[in-house]
Amino acid sequence: MKESFLLIVAIAGLLLTLSQSLLAQERYVVGKLFHTEVGGPGVIMSANFDARFNSKERLGLGYRLGAGFGIKRTGGYYSLDSDDTFVRRTYYSFPVGLNYVLGKPNKASAFEVGAVVSFLTRKVSLYTFDEYKEGNVIGSVTFMYRIMPVDGGFSFRVGFTPIIGTAGDLYPMVAVGFGYAF
Repeated sequence: MKESFLLIVAIAGLLLTLSQSLLAQERYVVGKLFHTEVGGPGVIMSANFDARFNSKERLGLGYRLGAGFGIKRTGGYYSLDSDDTFVRRTYYSFPVGLNYVLGKPNKASAFEVGAVVSFLTRKVSLYTFDEYKEGNVIGSVTFMYRIMPVDGGFSFRVGFTPIIGTAGDLYPMVAVGFGYAF
């Protein structure tokens, strides 16, 4: 009887030790994303890094940093009988933003809401030729559907990202992004 009691205590102690060591091991959480994006806060195209502030979560408050480019058109207005021509100048954009990802922890799909400020290397006016509306900073709001696999891998983002122009004008914009979650 005494030996069976000691055997039960030993087995219980072993199980308790194993369960504690299993609980101590943290599961790796995929919460970082590198993606390229057409449209959106990078204007024409951008490469971005996206992560959560809490590295142990894949949902919640996070940030985005990127680099992209756009094209500024200057010169005369186009007409068939005019010698006026446009000069195209590339400018670079650096989107920086905060976002919040909503969804279920064990599901690949989620919804992102965010705000982004893009710093531009040239003074531009978006979608207009009005020189008085030029500026170096634009803003945007992001409403994105994202597929980011729980275990990492290929990711996809698509959504509506209206841009607040340099003069406060609102321009509709969509964005599509492909990337890798890790």
